[in-house]
Amino acid sequence: MNSYELMVIFTPVLSEEEFKAVQKKYTDYITEHGGTIVHSNPWGLKSLAYPINKKTTGIYWVVEYTSPSELNEKMKIQLLRDEQQMRFMFTKLDKYAVEYNAKKRNGEFANPKLQEA
Repeated sequence: MNSYELMVIFTPVLSEEEFKAVQKKYTDYITEHGGTIVHSNPWGLKSLAYPINKKTTGIYWVVEYTSPSELNEKMKIQLLRDEQQMRFMFTKLDKYAVEYNAKKRNGEFANPKLQEA
């Protein structure tokens, strides 16, 4: 099992319910095909660096998961069929990236000067 991170930019016209439904769709797809979700992080509506399909904003979602490598190809097909997504990117995480993400989630990188004040 390898560790991966998937970042998806969805169209900004999605409602909150539609966004949650599409997140559930892909997390269920990962778990049904032998993967496990480590962490899901919806970033929400952000400005894009450049327009995509004449849109200047998008709804970002990042999910970290472990799965067999063949799952990514199957998931890529599902993402390409989805009209709600504008862009997506898979990243394979090495052991250092997994450790960094775990520390970041647990708040170990918080600024100690801010905590003292």
